[in-house]
Amino acid sequence: MFLSLRAEVEDALEGALSELDFPTDDLGIEEPPDDVDSVLASSVAFRLASEAGAPPPQVAGQLANEIDADELTYVAEVQTQGPYLNFLPSGAYLAETLETATDDAYGALPDRDTSVVVEHTSANPTGPVHVGRARNPIIGDAVANLLDYAGYDVDRHYYVNDAGRQMAVFTWAYETFDEDDLEDGPERDRVEYDLVRYYRKGNAFLENGPDEEVAEAEAEIESIMQGLEEGDDETYERVSEVVDQVLSGMRECLERLPAVFDEFVKETRFMRNGDTEELVGRLKDLDEAVYEEDAWQLDLDEHGIDKNLVFLRSDGTSLYATRDLAHHEWKFDNYDRAVTVLGEDHKLQARQLRTALELLGNDTKPLEQVLYSYVNLPEGKMSTRRGTGVDLDDLLDEAIDRARQEVEDRLDDRIRDDDLDDEDVERIAHQVGIGAVRYDVVSKQPTKAITFEWDRALDFEAQSAPYVQYVHARCCGILEEAGFEPDAIAAGEINVASDLDADLLGTEAEQGLLETIGRFPAVVDEAADDLEPHQIATFTREFADRFNAFYRECPVLADGVDPELREARLALVAASKYTVANALSILGVAAPRSM
Repeated sequence: MFLSLRAEVEDALEGALSELDFPTDDLGIEEPPDDVDSVLASSVAFRLASEAGAPPPQVAGQLANEIDADELTYVAEVQTQGPYLNFLPSGAYLAETLETATDDAYGALPDRDTSVVVEHTSANPTGPVHVGRARNPIIGDAVANLLDYAGYDVDRHYYVNDAGRQMAVFTWAYETFDEDDLEDGPERDRVEYDLVRYYRKGNAFLENGPDEEVAEAEAEIESIMQGLEEGDDETYERVSEVVDQVLSGMRECLERLPAVFDEFVKETRFMRNGDTEELVGRLKDLDEAVYEEDAWQLDLDEHGIDKNLVFLRSDGTSLYATRDLAHHEWKFDNYDRAVTVLGEDHKLQARQLRTALELLGNDTKPLEQVLYSYVNLPEGKMSTRRGTGVDLDDLLDEAIDRARQEVEDRLDDRIRDDDLDDEDVERIAHQVGIGAVRYDVVSKQPTKAITFEWDRALDFEAQSAPYVQYVHARCCGILEEAGFEPDAIAAGEINVASDLDADLLGTEAEQGLLETIGRFPAVVDEAADDLEPHQIATFTREFADRFNAFYRECPVLADGVDPELREARLALVAASKYTVANALSILGVAAPRSM
């Protein structure tokens, strides 16, 4: 309904501007401050003051006089406040918002008939996922969820680096060393923790082994790389044996978040099908192509990039960047849009890639990139036995343990015995713990470095995941106490919003909550346009504040509440439940029914 309201306001403003012979290119529509009763405002009078030869408040008054609210469906009144035009919602707008929000798909936008591939995570399959990279799958999954909710046809891809020197080293080490050659056992009983020991052993040997044996090893590593370049099936199978095993373990880790993928696209695919070789020929034909320092490169200085892009070694082997160019052209051939989530350390490579794609003629579908800074942990808070850094599994385990303790501390014996058993506590610990990690990471602007702090992330009273999750649990509790099965409402078995008079919800707290609910589809729309899921997190915090104010001030099931008002408030609770649940689902955060 909010999008319909906005469209109505835009049409009304354009009509008023045209009547006064003012340009209609910038309507100045914005959200009003919290202390203003309207749902939309316009600052267009500021822009027109000099042209009109009148102060902004006078221009605002002229525009208001040109708009007849009686002819509008969703706007009840147009008021001026100094230079601002404020548009107050009608009863029809509030009633339709209340009814449409009582749906498990509320906030989802119509199908745009546009396909999008979102590539994220794509960590090299050399061992466990490190916590420093955790922001990629969390942000990437949220971006994909957001675009899906905004009506796009989304595929989630993980690009697998299975052709570089790292994988050749890993393959050689896996085939060369035995369990007895390794110093310690795996840190965790999962395949990537087992196999990473071979990779570490191989690298240590290449650094410190006898010169003659290291030379033999390097020759075998080079042979593996050449075999991949030539499309040799046996070499591909050797490397795949390692890659597929490590990747299976990494997938188990990522599924804990959860972050799931529609396809794992291997870079060797674009070597074996001839795309890389064909692309190298086209790169050589570019005016920017130069052969320097025993390699083919693109000189991008005239494009504002002072570092050349190397795309072919003197021995004829391609580089990761070369294969990634072929990969992205494949994306453009198969999807309407391509979005990639990258760490800030890839900023230069991202510019090189984007520029090279444009030079190759891919200028009709620009590559969209979401860059993020890394996650840090407070000094000394977590460590591993190996001193090799903190794995994502460690962070998730710690989050669940801390959440479990927090839940236990909040339960008295009576509540524990009557309402929550051990299975419930464990479920809540997982939902709250992992939700706290995801929410804390995705709620920040991606380009800002963040330090993850447990006390803040798991604070039930602050604006954190548990704070928002508790709103959903409270909604479910109210509906269940009223005799409703919350999920049955969305299934259409119960429609608590039908035939209700939204005018009954007349308090400031009720109106504020309902108007916030109404904004949710527009927040989805704007966040998707900007590729910024943190806008959804900001909305959930504002929503939680609004709901808690309503909960404090407007009893729903208390004795003495008028039956019609009780039904209207129950409808508002149901609408609140689906709004917060759907917003959390975009962020990849669970919405617990009890906490």
